[in-house]
Amino acid sequence: MAEELTSLEEKYEEILATGDDAALTEFLDQQNISDVAELIYEKEEEESRIFTLMSMHRATRVFKILEHPTQKRIIKNLAPSKSAELLNELQPDDRTDFFEDLPNEVLRELIKTLSPEERKITLELLGYPENSVGRLMNPDYVYVYEYNTVAEVLDIIRGVGKNTETIDVIYVINKHGELLDDLRIREFILAPPSMKVSEMMDGRFIELNANDDQESAYEVFKMNNRVALPVVDDFNVLLGIVTIDDVLWVAGEEFSEDIQKIGGAEALDMPYLETPLFTLVKKRVGWLVILFFGETLTATAMAFYNDELAKVIVLTNFIPLIISTGGNSGTQASTLIIQAMALGEVSIKEWWKVMKRELLSGFLLGTILGLIGFFRILIWAMLMHKGFMLDIYGAHWLLLGITVGVSLIGVVLWGSITGSMLPILLKWLGADPASSSAPFVATLVDVTGLIIFFNVALLVLEGTML
Repeated sequence: MAEELTSLEEKYEEILATGDDAALTEFLDQQNISDVAELIYEKEEEESRIFTLMSMHRATRVFKILEHPTQKRIIKNLAPSKSAELLNELQPDDRTDFFEDLPNEVLRELIKTLSPEERKITLELLGYPENSVGRLMNPDYVYVYEYNTVAEVLDIIRGVGKNTETIDVIYVINKHGELLDDLRIREFILAPPSMKVSEMMDGRFIELNANDDQESAYEVFKMNNRVALPVVDDFNVLLGIVTIDDVLWVAGEEFSEDIQKIGGAEALDMPYLETPLFTLVKKRVGWLVILFFGETLTATAMAFYNDELAKVIVLTNFIPLIISTGGNSGTQASTLIIQAMALGEVSIKEWWKVMKRELLSGFLLGTILGLIGFFRILIWAMLMHKGFMLDIYGAHWLLLGITVGVSLIGVVLWGSITGSMLPILLKWLGADPASSSAPFVATLVDVTGLIIFFNVALLVLEGTML
């Protein structure tokens, strides 16, 4: 890919040097839109020129796949007439996606550049709740009536199809605009010209509501293998369609946000390198402060066991091991459950199934690690007796090995349960499961892991080392 891009840059520079704008336009229009987008990223100083030279049809397709900061910069730097032409030519859903993150004063000015028809459509789409299916909706689609013949339908497609995003699916409505069915264009191509639409209908269709969450739309697409789905209001009136490319784009953005939240930060609104330093600090400081105060509880928990630590200083050697192992197990479980919930594999009602699985897997994982910890101490003690190692465990190394082994079983089991249940609890409370980030789970398990460790030590070592 890097070699292809270098070749594309070299060819662009070669044609640019000739001063032949027509040749440059022809060259840009012949490239894949993804390659042109990469060229724009590499040649930021040339982005306005590239958009000016491309045919408007190609420019809108490239504009759609660019990062939002790049889109804003292009619109700002283009000549007013060219930016107005570009915005008017964009599909309504793509234009709405660009508009929804702009400051209000900028949005007002750009809306003024739209034609009256496009302005009306844009304001209607922006009127739907943020992150709703209505914001993704394209109001341009091909619709027919049940009394139309196949021949009439094909004429309608030829007449209006070029202005729609897709003609793969044709929608059947009644005189009130209510959705009755959706039929693939393949069915019309293969049917006799005289057949009526009503004879082809089976009434089985899947629709989205304009107020549905965008994430739920992804699930519907995934389960039904569709390239487009109709969008209706609460009265089943057909408002528009949503296409799979828009839903996949949303899914990608949601995935990026969840990854950032899992890492213990607020989601960034723009690429990392383009995020202002103050904004980057602001996005990260909140969770870090919360986690810092959480970690202070670790010091508080240790303070309760100062006397025991003073008697058996060797216990301090295992504190990092206990803390990190418990945190790692909690992080694993939390990440797995967050992903499973995002993919629709786990629901709140299935919390008990998750609990049972984590009880068993946590115990088995803890047993494996506990045995490793025990045999580590055993091997050290054997080498110590042969004079190969320093005597740091003393005569009661066996009890110390049991303490570490049992503690590891406890902290891994507890970490697995905590990490798996916290996302489900947050979802039940109406919060974002991704907020139960790995650092948060790790901090919680750190404190409780220490309590488990010291109490096991008190139980096993009482009367000997304690």
